[in-house]
Amino acid sequence: MAIVTPLEKLTIPLGGQVIELQQLDYEAGGMSLLRTRIREKSRFTVFEIDPGSARLWGEALLRWAQTQESK
Repeated sequence: MAIVTPLEKLTIPLGGQVIELQQLDYEAGGMSLLRTRIREKSRFTVFEIDPGSARLWGEALLRWAQTQESK
């Protein structure tokens, strides 16, 4: 069993998707994981990633966003 801690909930204006970020901590111990849930109408996509992968993904998102600011 895992302890789930809500972190963020975002609604994307253009497509109406809802993105939820949650921290997963398993009772048996070990590393925490980041669960990302994306809801598009009745469809859900859920995946869990480790801290290192979350950092790489976040940095890639920031790099892209920074290139868009000058447009």
